[in-house]
Parts: sequence; structure tokens; C-alpha cells
Amino acid sequence: MLRCAINARMSNTDLTILVIDENAVRAAIIDEGLREAGHTHVTVVHEVNGIARIVETLAPDVIIIDIENPNRDMMEHLFQLTRTVERPIAMFVDRSDTASIEAAVDAGVSAYIVDGLKKERVKPILDMAVSRFNAFSRLQRELAEARSALEERKIIERAKGILMKMRGLSEEEAFALLRQTAMNEKKKLADIAQSVVTAAGLLL
Repeated sequence: MLRCAINARMSNTDLTILVIDENAVRAAIIDEGLREAGHTHVTVVHEVNGIARIVETLAPDVIIIDIENPNRDMMEHLFQLTRTVERPIAMFVDRSDTASIEAAVDAGVSAYIVDGLKKERVKPILDMAVSRFNAFSRLQRELAEARSALEERKIIERAKGILMKMRGLSEEEAFALLRQTAMNEKKKLADIAQSVVTAAGLLL
């Protein structure tokens, strides 16, 4: 699924931020760092179980996850969540390994910080997570647009070939017919081409 970049208000302080942290002391550090940076819409959750429902209800702009002593089951549970959430995600862990880091990246975590939980680091890491998320979303969008354009060109070429064969038209005449039909019906050229391809398929 294509991610949508977080809009311009991400640079402001009215973000809805969800902090997931089973440790109340560490959660307070993150909360304080966010509030000192001007963020007031902060929700802190200390229980990992049932977090998917909370995310769905709260619909946060950014998610910050802190795990003091990560274990394999907890990490996998959180990674399953982050794979389905199209939001910037920053994750703090006290220790990690290469496999966990790779899994975090694959799961869509925007910023993965090992042994770096300090109040003054929360805001720059939050900003980095948002920036990376938006950059990745832009690349995904551009890739999707390029793939869509390629598919449209393929359909148009197929439609031209069908018209050339069935009506004895030249390539230029076939394209002109498609274009004129699209203009007359006020539709996209690719949609008219798809109709030609579909109709030809029904006649076979």
C-alpha cells in the first residue's frame, strides 16, 4: 500500500503523538522532551497488548516506541504493528543486533535508536523520523506514478495494435482515433484504450 506523506503541519507543534513505553520513568523522559519542544497532544501508553486498537482509535501523526529490555516476541509484535501503520515511527531500544535493525527497517520504522534515550534527543529524533518517512513516501509515490504511466502506455499500445489490425489503420491513425474518442467522451486516453482492449477480448 502506498504511504501518504504527512502534511505540512508536521512542522508545527499540534501533532498527535503516541508514546508506547512499558517503563513509566522512561516514558516520562520522552513526554517531557516532547512537551519542552512544544508538543502538547501526547498520549502515553504503558501496555503493549491491545495497542493496535489504541492506534486505530487515536490515529496519531507519529508513534514513538521505547523498549528498555526488548525480547524477540515483543519486537515481532511491535513490528507487525508498524508494518500496517502508515505513520512516522521512532523506536528507542537499549540493545539490539543486526537482525533486529534490519527487521525494524523492513517493518517501516523511520528512526531506530539504540541506547540513546535522552530528553534532549527526543525532538531531533522525532524530526528525523518525520523527514525520513516523508522522503520514503515521496519515493514510493513517484515509483507508483511511474509504474502507472508505464501500464497506461502498454494499454495504449495494445489498443493501437487492435485498431490497426481490425480497421486497417496506420499507427498514427489508430492513435488519433483513440485520442479523438477520449476528447469526445471526456475520458482519459488510457481509459478509452482499456475499453478497446476489453471489447476485443470479448470478441475472441
